[in-house]
Amino acid sequence: MPEGPSVRKFHLLTSPFVGQVVAKAGGSSRKINVKDLNALRLQDSQVHGKNLYLAFTAAEDPLGPTAEETVLPREAASGESAPAQEGLAQVCASHTRPQDEELQELQHSRSEASDAAEGPGNWLRFHFGMFGSIRANEFSRANKANKRGDWKDPTPRLVLHFESGGFLVFYNCRIHWCSSPRADPASDILSVEFHRGQALDALRAPNPICCTLLDQKYFSGLGNIIKNEILYQAKIHPLTQGSLLTLTDLERLLDCAVQFSSDWLHSKLHGKRLHPQIYQKEQCPLGHAVMKGTFGPPRGFKRLTWWCPQCQPLVLPGNGDPSLCRE
Repeated sequence: MPEGPSVRKFHLLTSPFVGQVVAKAGGSSRKINVKDLNALRLQDSQVHGKNLYLAFTAAEDPLGPTAEETVLPREAASGESAPAQEGLAQVCASHTRPQDEELQELQHSRSEASDAAEGPGNWLRFHFGMFGSIRANEFSRANKANKRGDWKDPTPRLVLHFESGGFLVFYNCRIHWCSSPRADPASDILSVEFHRGQALDALRAPNPICCTLLDQKYFSGLGNIIKNEILYQAKIHPLTQGSLLTLTDLERLLDCAVQFSSDWLHSKLHGKRLHPQIYQKEQCPLGHAVMKGTFGPPRGFKRLTWWCPQCQPLVLPGNGDPSLCRE
C-alpha cells in the first residue's frame, strides 16, 4: 500500500481543490453513497500517516462544521477486525511467493480500518490499497493488458468533478465517513510534530525491531519499504529485539527513518523513482546474498522482509537463545 511519502503527494494534489464545490460525483464505491457528495464544498484536506482525510460541508456554509456538530448525516460504515497487537516474530519459509506481499498489504490495510466504524460524520477517510492512487484532472490509463489480454483502464473508486471544471480521481482505496481525523501528529514520521522521544521509547521494547517499526501508533506512515531500507541503512537485523540495541543504534535507526522518508517524498515531488538498496533485491550494495523471510506476530499479519546477514548481524539475548525469533 502507499506509504507516508506517497499519501503526502496525494494530499498536495487535493489541496488546490479545497474551497471548491462538487458539481458531480461518481465512482464504484459501495461503502458510501457517492451522490451524497453532490453540491457539497470540499472544506479541508489533511494527511495523517497512510490516511488521507477530506472534510465536506454544505456549499452555503463558508465556515464549515465545528468540533461539536456533525452537519451532514451519513450512514455508518461497518467495522472490521481490530489491529493485531505486535508481539513475537514468526519466520516463515523463505520461498514465499512475491505476490503474497500484495495479500499481506491488503490484510494490513483492513487491520487499520477500525476508526471507520465510529459512525456518521462529515470527513471522508481514504486508506489506499496496493497500487492505490489519486489523479488530478486526468484518469489512469492501462499500460499493459490484464490476465485476459484486455486493455482495460482501472475503475475509479471515486470521481469528484468540481464547479471550477477540474476533477479528482481516486483509485483502489477504502472510503468511510468519520466524525474527524483520528490521528496523533506526534506519531507521523513526516510531521513537524513528530515526537522522537516517544518513538525511541517504543523502539526500546523487547520485541523484534521489524514489528515495532510497523506499529502505526508510533510510526504513522512508515511501511514495509521504509522498514526494509532503514534497517539496512542502520545495519540492524530485523529480528533483533529493540531492548538489546544501544541508544546510539536506536537513534541512528530513527534518523534513517525520518531522513529516508523525507528524501523519498522529495523524490516523488520531483518525479523521480525510488531506487531501493535491499527491498526485493537478491544482493545488497556490497554484493552479499540477501535473505528473505516473512515476519510477524503469531496471530497477526506477516510481512515480507529482506536483509543481508553479513551487513545486518542478528543480536541475540545474553544466553544466545534464538527462540524469540520463532512462533
